[in-house]
Amino acid sequence: MTGKHSGASTALKQYARLESTGLWRDRAEAQRREVIVAFREASLVLSDPRSEAALSHWSLPAVQRLNPGEMPALFGPDDAGAETLELTDPDMIKALETVRGVLERRGPKPGRLRGFLLGSGTMLVAAAAVFWLPDALVNHTASVLPAATRASIGQAALADVQRLTGSPCASPLGSYSLTSLSEKLFGPHRAQIFVMRDGVVQSAHLPGGVILVHRDVVEKTNGPETLAGLALAERLRAEAQDPILAVLRYAGLTATFRLLTTGSLPDNALRGYGQAILKADPQPIDQDALITRFEAAGVSTQPYAYAVDPTGEKTLSLIEADPLRGLVPQALMSDGDWVSLQDICGQE
Repeated sequence: MTGKHSGASTALKQYARLESTGLWRDRAEAQRREVIVAFREASLVLSDPRSEAALSHWSLPAVQRLNPGEMPALFGPDDAGAETLELTDPDMIKALETVRGVLERRGPKPGRLRGFLLGSGTMLVAAAAVFWLPDALVNHTASVLPAATRASIGQAALADVQRLTGSPCASPLGSYSLTSLSEKLFGPHRAQIFVMRDGVVQSAHLPGGVILVHRDVVEKTNGPETLAGLALAERLRAEAQDPILAVLRYAGLTATFRLLTTGSLPDNALRGYGQAILKADPQPIDQDALITRFEAAGVSTQPYAYAVDPTGEKTLSLIEADPLRGLVPQALMSDGDWVSLQDICGQE
């Protein structure tokens, strides 16, 4: 493959094994702490140097240099500056600048594959847009978006959500337990589960595999089965209806057309989207598909069913069809990991 995808892929491969130390702060008022910074596929992983537990994952397309030309270099997962990473390692700084430069240049240019996907026929589309139904433009744009762009949009949506909820809860051991559960349910780097202090009624999802749950899901339940069930349900909702579609409909026709032709949304396109997604009623899920998903993951449907309806009346079919009824399921995590996860929001 040639063109921008090749350039980005080459840049990422060049730094695939690069690691360095840095000083990380998860929110503006927090103390800086030393972390290990490592490149991964489309993301930057910040880990505790002692336990090696992942503390934060940043989408590479969303990473911002907050103090261009100054040292130590200051980076963030967005331009809000609440969560920051301070770097002095020249190789890591160069790597981030190089990869960011490649990703930023991934706008459409003639003769390149992504330019063909996102930019070919721009004039024709512009001429037809007057007659094109908005849903057609939204659906077409969603169908050609690369994974990196989807991840970037998901992080932008998460940043707007955090204006209402605050930063996700994080602690070394709790974050490690959360990452381990996500990988057990969905596989490595397929989803990110965030425990939110406030704002989320129970659970929600965003583009790029982002799943949000309220802190009560871990603090007021007897085990990780409810959390796992809600995560499985949100993942199924995201598969049934691409969450990018809701984002683009909210952003509007002009912003969607700009995304189609330039590869990026206007800076303020998702302003207020967090409030919209947090207030939205959860989409119904096909129960047969949900039960199949629970069975494949080795998770009982009963804790999820009672979390959705404590009386069990509205979710009786899920309770009766529990694929693990009468069986002893394999533990989703150790008791120690569950206790650590329950305390993930303890660092106020």
